[in-house]
Amino acid sequence: MSNVLLGVSASVSVYKSCDLASRLTQSGHAVRAVLTARAAELVAPQLFEAVTGEPAATTEYGPERRGAMDHIDLARWAQLVLVAPCTADLLGRLAHGLADDLLATLILAVDAQIPRLLCPAMNPTMLANPAVARNLARVAEDGWEIIEPSAGHMACGDDGPGRLAEPAEIADRVASVLQS
Repeated sequence: MSNVLLGVSASVSVYKSCDLASRLTQSGHAVRAVLTARAAELVAPQLFEAVTGEPAATTEYGPERRGAMDHIDLARWAQLVLVAPCTADLLGRLAHGLADDLLATLILAVDAQIPRLLCPAMNPTMLANPAVARNLARVAEDGWEIIEPSAGHMACGDDGPGRLAEPAEIADRVASVLQS
């Protein structure tokens, strides 16, 4: 199977990412999660480590990190990059090539030939914002495959598109991309 790098940004739907990581691991993939600092405030990286058996990270700095080159090591390790959930903030940073945390930095270091899938998750009004639409178009031009969010009731109380796609759907798409 393949090495799947799972990028996780701060969305209420982060709980689905834990399920997704477990599903991918049960399918035989090695899954390493990299969380933004804000995502790590919603769910501990240790939860991803528990369901994948692989290390999870939020930063490449600190006493437990090795030489501040984790972004390069992780980029070389990955055979597929999957960002689920992808918030408007992370989307904007990826669309503009900004690298201000471990996740964004390592994504810039990933070879352009590696498959990259992105799963937006945000409020329907945010998803409909022209800036978000431009950023989605830009990352698609850069080679990202977008897994469209589903519609439904949101944690904020709104209804509409913006819910993270279901973990089973995302896992099926990962399998399909890796088989092609």
